[in-house]
Amino acid sequence: MSKLLPSSLVPFVDLLRCPMCCGHLHPAPGALRCAAGHTFNIARQGYVSLLSGTRATSADDAEMARSRERFLSTGGYAPIREAVARLTSGSLPEQGTVVDVGCGTGYYLVGVLDQQPGASGLGLDTSVRALRVAARAHERAAAASWDVFRPLPLADRMADAVLNVFAPRNPSEFHRVLRPAGRLIVVRPTSAHLGELRSHLPAMITIDPTKEQRLHRALGPYFAAVESWKIEYPLTLASQDVRNLVEMTPNARHLKPADLTDDDLLPEQVTISVLATVYEPR
Repeated sequence: MSKLLPSSLVPFVDLLRCPMCCGHLHPAPGALRCAAGHTFNIARQGYVSLLSGTRATSADDAEMARSRERFLSTGGYAPIREAVARLTSGSLPEQGTVVDVGCGTGYYLVGVLDQQPGASGLGLDTSVRALRVAARAHERAAAASWDVFRPLPLADRMADAVLNVFAPRNPSEFHRVLRPAGRLIVVRPTSAHLGELRSHLPAMITIDPTKEQRLHRALGPYFAAVESWKIEYPLTLASQDVRNLVEMTPNARHLKPADLTDDDLLPEQVTISVLATVYEPR
């Protein structure tokens, strides 16, 4: 099997399901295939293309993915990655399985795998550009294209942990794929996150003041919160880092290029403020 697949994908073949008929997938030259003949190509970068038909419109474009790579490489979000790794590893079995839904370039999944030498990870995302990076981000991290709003192409109760960091959520599917003793880790911004940037750039997306209530209503039927951390700190940035921070998010679609060209209007320090919560299945 390993000769047909990237080594990182091998542990997940038995856990993946055909998104068209829910059948088991099997290795084929350069692809995964189900008994019904549905075939999903493995890109030369190593991720498997499971999405078919209409593509998600929310996928990060190439420039957003490049901006994310550049910003994350500065370590500006390293405290968030460390918190995610600690919250995940608290109950992760030695050879646990981690699924990062909305993985982007795999930054947070890599942080977990670095702390868990026996664990395997699978990142799901709609962005082809991000998946090209995620598939090569760690020797134990596989990647596949998928839209979180559709039923996940995964077997029931296959995951020991699901990561959901700055990404859309599908609570019923998270519940279905998590094992009874598994953990869901959700990271989202507080109202203070990047507040200085919003003051300078009014066109930026605001944080919905009812965000936490909506999150509770969505997750409540499926999960119980057991632990929550607030990660908040000031971050000093060069002008280009500020641009990358803005351009790696959906804010890039709401701003004009001219909004980010005047260095005098960009803050040199921003507040990073997020909540990271551990949920257990009900």
